[in-house]
Amino acid sequence: MRKNLILLVALLFLSTSCDQSHLQQAQVPVSPGISQSDRVLLSGVEPGERSGELPASIPAALVEIPNDAILDGRKKLLPAIYTTFARRTTPARAKWLAEICYEKTEGTKFTPLDLAEIALAETGGHKLSSRAVSSRGAMGVWQLMPERALSHGYRPAEMRDDEKCADAAVKELKEKLSMAKGNLSRAKRLYCGTGPAAAAYDKVRKRFRAEILREMQRGLLLEVASIR
Repeated sequence: MRKNLILLVALLFLSTSCDQSHLQQAQVPVSPGISQSDRVLLSGVEPGERSGELPASIPAALVEIPNDAILDGRKKLLPAIYTTFARRTTPARAKWLAEICYEKTEGTKFTPLDLAEIALAETGGHKLSSRAVSSRGAMGVWQLMPERALSHGYRPAEMRDDEKCADAAVKELKEKLSMAKGNLSRAKRLYCGTGPAAAAYDKVRKRFRAEILREMQRGLLLEVASIR
């Protein structure tokens, strides 16, 4: 039980950040460690306003996730993702999309949380609809532009298929990560575009990530309280 709690806490701080011109996507690695950016998100303070201490409820000693526990930890992300999705769509669809976030990032450098926050930033305001289409022609929950869908081996219309759309989104992120020479923050900006629109999108994406992180933290605190 104690090992699981340590794992869940550490997962609250997996590294990441994203951008997009408002219809494309990106995400982050699953390497163990405490993320400075997630500390700031949970603190509710904009970057640069403080040095970035861990929230009081998070043990500062938790720096790494045990290598043999990463798979279990990925699964522990799902309840928070489901809860956040369920605020925007039906419980059944929230469960389905949370499972897709898990399955499509399995074996990659990304976490289910990474794919989930992009979905929320893209179509959270449209009930996470698979039929969402932007004014620029991006399609699906993860809003892939037609030419980007084609570059990943899918017809644009297939972006209405949640699994194929998620798969294309992960492939798109991998490309941007390569272009950014492994710099995840830069990869997300490349994925999301450039200029003011990308900066505005990034703020929205971070708010959704923080919402999921808070759900994870709440679940952890409830679990700790239940065993005291």
